[in-house]
Amino acid sequence: MNNVFVICEMDEGKVADVSLELLTKGRTLANTLKCKLEAVVLGHKISGIEKEIIPYGADVVHIGDDPKLSPYTTLPHSAVINGLFAETKPQIGLLGASTMGRDLGPRVSSALVSGLTADCTALEIGDHEDKKAGKNYKDLLYQIRPAFGGNIVATIINPDCRPQMATVREGVMKKEIYSPNHKGEVKTIDVSKYIKPEDLVVKVIERHMEKSRVNIKNSSIIVSGGYGMGSKENFNVLYDLAEAIGGEVGASRAAVDAGYADHDRQVGQTGITVRPKLYIACGISGQIQHTAGMEDSAMVIAINNDANAPINKIADYVITGDVMEIIPKMIKFYKKNSK
Repeated sequence: MNNVFVICEMDEGKVADVSLELLTKGRTLANTLKCKLEAVVLGHKISGIEKEIIPYGADVVHIGDDPKLSPYTTLPHSAVINGLFAETKPQIGLLGASTMGRDLGPRVSSALVSGLTADCTALEIGDHEDKKAGKNYKDLLYQIRPAFGGNIVATIINPDCRPQMATVREGVMKKEIYSPNHKGEVKTIDVSKYIKPEDLVVKVIERHMEKSRVNIKNSSIIVSGGYGMGSKENFNVLYDLAEAIGGEVGASRAAVDAGYADHDRQVGQTGITVRPKLYIACGISGQIQHTAGMEDSAMVIAINNDANAPINKIADYVITGDVMEIIPKMIKFYKKNSK
């Protein structure tokens, strides 16, 4: 009961980015704990998928390849994971905070009576002393996430139940190959051993998937606006700036709630986590629920009429003034100097 498990998610025949990010983090956790990193992949026609996973540091890859497991449906997947975890008894179980992860994670943790922390922004290994019970716990998983509307950062632990389970949103953690020559073992899951007839009562008859037209996550430049932009009409100037410098437009939750921008542009704790080379924050105060989604940007420029705005503390450059005066000037001088 000491290994770290990552439940991988498939995305159009490939392992989803969030799962590769978790494998990267899981390798670090496993090294700290001096244990193995194991991955679980369920689906159909996924032969050879271990070649994509093992370079990220997985020591063991459990593969369940069966028509019953594609497309994703709740009952068969949870039955297989519950059975596998009951046998292997992992210390830590990690999933992406995707539609699948948010559905599967609670069902597995509930069935195993282990608990789960959702939407973590950091995972670390540490100790804990329970003075009331007179117990000292070693090598617990610190499950770190914003709480109370983002006003505090909470560190959550699970001292007594296993596995310690957490979901993490895409983009929060780095994705890095551990070693192209890393060696790993492949184990085949006997799916029929876990799935019962009653687990197959739901069948997917037809699927329609519409890809997002907004590509904030992969943009190297993001021009993001907050409630301080003042109106939906004023927000249009951000599109002009983004077009001029080849970027995408993002928004804070306050701007989205005010109707200035669509939800698929929301950056932050309840939106998308991004790591662009340049993040221009316009009229954004910089509360923790927003900065949690962009604090790893390579460079941050803050434009705000409040010289004491929290966003200024993490910004590389601060421009204090009216965004509706500054942004048109930025567009003008960028076009002038880029010719």
